[in-house]
Amino acid sequence: MYTVQQIRNICLLGHGGDGKSALGESMLYMTKGTDRLGKRADGNTVSDFDAEEIKRGYSISAAVLPVEHKGTKINVLDTPGYFAFAGEVVQALRVVDAGLIVLTAKNGVAVGTEKSWDYLENAGLPAMFYVSKLDEEHASFFKVYDSLRATFGSAVVALNFPVMQGDKAVGLVDLLSQTAHDMAGKPMALPAEAASQCETLRHQLDEAVAETSDELMEKYFEGEPFTDEELLGGIRTAILQRALCPVFCGCAMTGVGTMELIENLVKYAPNPAEGIPMALAEEGEVKVTPDGAPGLFVFKTMSDKYGKNSFFKVFSGTVSSDLSLVNTRTGDSEKIGRLFLPKGKKYTETTSISCGDIGVVSKLSSVRTGDTLGQAGKIAAIAPMQYATPVYKMAIYAKTKGQEDKIANGLAKLNEEDCSFTYYNDAETKEMVLAGVGDIHLDVLLSKLKNLYNAEAELRPIRIAYRETIKKRVEVHGRHKKQSGGHGQFGDVWIRFEPQQESEEMVFAEEVVGGAVPKNFFPSVEKGLRDAVQKGVLAGYPLVFLKATLYDGSYHPVDSSDMAFQTAAKVAYKEGIPTAMPTLLEPIDTLKVTVPDANMGDVIGDLNKRRGRVMGMNPAGKGYQVVEAEVPEGEMSTYVIDLRAMTQGRGFFSLEFARYEEVPAMNQGKIIEAAKKLEEKD
Repeated sequence: MYTVQQIRNICLLGHGGDGKSALGESMLYMTKGTDRLGKRADGNTVSDFDAEEIKRGYSISAAVLPVEHKGTKINVLDTPGYFAFAGEVVQALRVVDAGLIVLTAKNGVAVGTEKSWDYLENAGLPAMFYVSKLDEEHASFFKVYDSLRATFGSAVVALNFPVMQGDKAVGLVDLLSQTAHDMAGKPMALPAEAASQCETLRHQLDEAVAETSDELMEKYFEGEPFTDEELLGGIRTAILQRALCPVFCGCAMTGVGTMELIENLVKYAPNPAEGIPMALAEEGEVKVTPDGAPGLFVFKTMSDKYGKNSFFKVFSGTVSSDLSLVNTRTGDSEKIGRLFLPKGKKYTETTSISCGDIGVVSKLSSVRTGDTLGQAGKIAAIAPMQYATPVYKMAIYAKTKGQEDKIANGLAKLNEEDCSFTYYNDAETKEMVLAGVGDIHLDVLLSKLKNLYNAEAELRPIRIAYRETIKKRVEVHGRHKKQSGGHGQFGDVWIRFEPQQESEEMVFAEEVVGGAVPKNFFPSVEKGLRDAVQKGVLAGYPLVFLKATLYDGSYHPVDSSDMAFQTAAKVAYKEGIPTAMPTLLEPIDTLKVTVPDANMGDVIGDLNKRRGRVMGMNPAGKGYQVVEAEVPEGEMSTYVIDLRAMTQGRGFFSLEFARYEEVPAMNQGKIIEAAKKLEEKD
């Protein structure tokens, strides 16, 4: 077992395809954690072991890669770079103490780089950078380094950099020792250009270290060099304070720079006891406490053919396989059974997991992602993860009738693993709605439903919950008379229909005088109308904002009945509403979309095409604006995809229902026609 001081928990972040998984693979291989260097193209990397990941060629789920080096364990959490799987990043960030953002020497700062920085900044976690793929054609470390400093500030400082020969990297320089080695690891003389670069970068580093204390600042201004101990302590402190964001570099496929990165993480990355405290569900926070009562936080759930596996971080004491811990969410006692240390899909059984380390416990059926387990009365609940509201919604249908339950059960199990999507039955449209981060997210879910649970499903655009109303007051006679031997049926009503704004629900009133309709039939008339308004006369959508007043009628002492007056009311409805200027209403949503300044014109132009009304714009800092608008819900089905294209993935938004408004006359015909086709199909 490793002590808390010997553990580092690091999250790999960055744009999709920038080499996070390759770096994790290289770190394992160089420290003998694997006996071969896995490659994504071959489908044999440790981190991308899921069938979907192998098939698609990119990470979908965060994987734990334990790298052990000289008595220190680095738990590397390799996260997906595609925004569709941002929920995995949210989970990983809750249990790490620093983030390493990977970007390439060729492509430089990408959207995913910026998002990764924002994730770490919002979480208050130290940020580090690794510039990968130095061996690629047109790679330029110094161009990328300058871009990093221009984008994220002067706290970004290199701790090593490549020796260049023309456009080719031929060695690496360690900034602290000011020594160099070639790509084979052999010492090499420091070329003049590299020596000059070393001096410039060392000055930037000394500035960052000096800002960590008054004593070091005074020494810096007096021109005295820092000792090795002062540099080591100053760099560690500066990283923890986010006053220094170190930049490392290398090439994962050749292994160049990998061992230097590992050694630097051991030296400079915070251990769990030094990391930021974990927020509690109630007020307050808790630091990692090695000598406390046993406590763990479940940050991820995965299922396999043997059952459910709960990934956790020990934040207090030591957790052993013979413990009984209480789930702070349910109050239930959970017997900790078999414990494992994860490495990709492989688990090594152990009897205990030490404080600060990451482990897996199997078969805790009632434990969910975000749960806290600990000794009763001694451990407070850690705050669960907060995921972005899923805004891409599609209706999910079974391809084969009878598989609806299979799909619902499969989604329930997938939701245990992936908390970033939701699903629900819409009582009004009679559809099951699946809501996720984007189209790729939902496509993966459908593929998993088929492959894991043998449930084939398809996605369709969701039905919009339109409404109908009237714009004109009318008075209508409704009569139901039927004679078929014995007692007949007789109901006769005069009803006034008119629009109202008091309530979406129908308002019923009566003004009958002289007993033309007996009082005991008033509820029957109301019931008949309430049944009728469930289906409007234009497209079959519910009729709202209606006032119906029963003001006259007649009855038969023998043949009148509740059913007869219900039917008479429905006759009045069917005959009167078409003459009361019926019209369609559509749901209008409040949109708040955050976009870069450079994309404002495109975004506003697109909203105009969607019949949106821009209500205002507010600066959001860092070159972003928040556009507030009101938009018809029916125009927003593809907005996730379209906004991503307009802003290269930088934009994001929220939608909230505001009210119903009349659909413009030119748009009503298409909606009515579509509703009739749907009714014929159903």
